[in-house]
Amino acid sequence: MLEKIKGFLSETKAEMRKVTWPTRDELIGSTKIVIIATFVVTLFIGIVDQILSLIIRRLLGW
Repeated sequence: MLEKIKGFLSETKAEMRKVTWPTRDELIGSTKIVIIATFVVTLFIGIVDQILSLIIRRLLGW
């Protein structure tokens, strides 16, 4: 069991050396895109929720 764990950790370390990490500018750009996309999706879901709530209230007469 201990040998399997050592082998796993050794392979993990070897794979991590192959990883190409993003530059600081790439990371900042990607973060901005994620924040903007999250805001847009949140806004869209909020608007759809308000519209559906209005429709349901009118149908139920509230």
